[in-house]
Amino acid sequence: MKIIMPFKYLMILLLIGLCSVSMAVEEEKNDETKKTTYIVHMAKSEMPEEFEHPSHWYDSSLKSVSDSSEMLYAYNNAIHGFSAQLTADEAKSLKNQPGILAVLPELKYELHTTRTPEFLRLDKNAALFPASSAAGAVVIGVLDTGVWPESKSFADTGLGPVPSTWKGECESGTNFSSKLCNGKLIGARYFANGYEAALGPIDESKESKSPRDDDGHGTHTASTVGGSAVEKASMLGYAEGTARGMASFARIAAYKVCWLGGCFSSDILAAIDKAVEDNVNVLSMSLGGGMSDYNRDSVAIGAFAAMEKGILISCSAGNAGPSAFSLSNVAPWITTVGAGTLDRDFPAYVSLGNGQNYSGVSLFRGAPLPGSLLPFVHAANASNSSSGNLCMMGTLIPEKVKGKIVLCDRGVNPRVQKGENVKAAGGLGMVLANTAANGEELVADAHLLPASTVGQKSGDAIKKYLFSDPNPTVTIFFEGTKLGIQPSPVVAAFSSRGPNSITPGILKPDLIAPGVNVLAGWSGGVGPTGLADDTRRVEFNIISGTSMSCPHVSGLAALLKAAHPDWSPAAIRSALMTTAYSTYPNGQNLQDLATGKPSTPFDYGAGHVDPVAALDPGLVYDLTVNDYLDFLCALNYTPSEISSVARRSFTCDAKKKYSVTDLNYPSFAVSFDAVGGSNVIKHTRTLTNVGAPGTYKVSLSSDNPAVKISVEPATLSFTQTNEKKPFVVTFTAVSTMPSNTNVFGHLEWSDGKHVVGSPIGVSWT
Repeated sequence: MKIIMPFKYLMILLLIGLCSVSMAVEEEKNDETKKTTYIVHMAKSEMPEEFEHPSHWYDSSLKSVSDSSEMLYAYNNAIHGFSAQLTADEAKSLKNQPGILAVLPELKYELHTTRTPEFLRLDKNAALFPASSAAGAVVIGVLDTGVWPESKSFADTGLGPVPSTWKGECESGTNFSSKLCNGKLIGARYFANGYEAALGPIDESKESKSPRDDDGHGTHTASTVGGSAVEKASMLGYAEGTARGMASFARIAAYKVCWLGGCFSSDILAAIDKAVEDNVNVLSMSLGGGMSDYNRDSVAIGAFAAMEKGILISCSAGNAGPSAFSLSNVAPWITTVGAGTLDRDFPAYVSLGNGQNYSGVSLFRGAPLPGSLLPFVHAANASNSSSGNLCMMGTLIPEKVKGKIVLCDRGVNPRVQKGENVKAAGGLGMVLANTAANGEELVADAHLLPASTVGQKSGDAIKKYLFSDPNPTVTIFFEGTKLGIQPSPVVAAFSSRGPNSITPGILKPDLIAPGVNVLAGWSGGVGPTGLADDTRRVEFNIISGTSMSCPHVSGLAALLKAAHPDWSPAAIRSALMTTAYSTYPNGQNLQDLATGKPSTPFDYGAGHVDPVAALDPGLVYDLTVNDYLDFLCALNYTPSEISSVARRSFTCDAKKKYSVTDLNYPSFAVSFDAVGGSNVIKHTRTLTNVGAPGTYKVSLSSDNPAVKISVEPATLSFTQTNEKKPFVVTFTAVSTMPSNTNVFGHLEWSDGKHVVGSPIGVSWT
């Protein structure tokens, strides 16, 4: 999911009737023969000797339970196994065969959907980062809706030859030629077998069966992660300036896995499989789907294989905030990214007939409203529906709307579609009012008519006037682009929050990055709103979501990879996390846009990314594949469950004591039992020196004396690069607290130059 998407709707007609007994029997029979896609995980080490290649074994296993099914994909890197359409009985039969680790039904994932280089201080510190030749050796793979290759963001001016390590391809297909790739966009592939198996053949009159991006989301994320610099970029005149990606000299490989009907796990795994084979260095995935154990989560499984090859995987946290426990992509080998705001806004003022003015936001660009005040009506009073306040399609009464500005409540249907419905009914403009679900979060939209979105407090005040004045009037003024908005950043209300529901002992999200009103490249196949009636075409668009924050971190990770090619994915993530900031210059915590109050590590993780500081972090918390295997042992995973994730035979040592608290993670999540249990929890960590020799001293802070925190030793001295030093953090619950109580703190190591910070989240459950 994302905050702004193209909107394609299917009208479903439900036919309800009486069924005879014979029809019911036939229906039951059809259910037994109905086939769905399953992903089959196999133990490669158990392959019988008579098979020369794993694919022959996969095919034989499939044919043993089904004469008609064909493999959709054979996987070699992301997992060992294949995907195919099977009946429930066939899947059950296959699961019982030797060498089969798991037979899992396919899942559908959804998309989670310029000022940022300046906001992140990249423009003033370019000399600190590697030269273009080094950066040009880094390849970033983007799994999304494809790419619009004609975008200026993918120009290859100034780039040298494609890296010799690159093994990928540029695939041809509908409306896409392999010749469209170049020295910037070096690869483009598409994966649709799983999609078509589930939903039927792709309608090529509606979307391209090729890497071409008909949606816009993929082009936006790809240009954010590594787009070339484009001067005088803007969206209809808004946010004008030079647009460029975070790693503007890196190479981009687009893997199209998302279609009108969603993103299917068999296709995602196939794309990861190829990306690993293609030799990408960073994988950026702005998608997710629910919360599953790691051995049942295709993104987590594929990411494990990529991590093992030295690839950093960055994923969006999701847009289900501000609810707690709403995160996606929480595996510890994934960098999980939430969203914050920029210091840029697009104000649009709502001016009432009583002289009061209220500030909102809008990206409307068109003929202005008449200078005089206009009649104002609440949608609920101009509708034929009980939910008329939402301005749903076909609910507004033209006679009551024509020539007026209409107030609509946010929720259920897309924001821009509400304005489209007002316009279709003859309305001249719209005031879109947030409800409690969105609070004061203001996301700008390129509306089809003059419109402004206002926060809940302003919306309530406007409604009070609207309902009390017998002849209410209003107009809207548009102020363009404003910079220097404070406070910034602020945690976006939509950004998904912790605690981590899968593994409470791992604090997620890891960090936040710009994700609100972000300008980046766009598809030429769709308008800025994505609505079918939006005939406008733009080279750049402004949209919001953790889909936008994820590629920021992916691109910054690519910069660090170019500067430190020997760093592991865990070391790069650690550098980004331990140098992130969680307070403003005045010392106050980053604000939460959902509440207007200080946010917590469950909202922002380690804090807001600071790439310049991350370049020289001093110390890092590093991790190896074996550390993650020990982590799975700590979760009491069975050998087959571990093999499903790690693609190898691995048995936990019965004599060894495993604990999640031993995973060398750059943050601390502590969970006490509210009804008893131990009141002391210890976390072990090891720091690796990646800077000059130095002595680091620890400092601690906590917002509640209910937890006592101590560190042993309190001083760590490093004499050489890559030297490692362990330490232990002890958390002691001084008093019993009610369930769902949280305490937050911060741990820092500093040598006077570097500050290596870690967030602390303590819960009672």
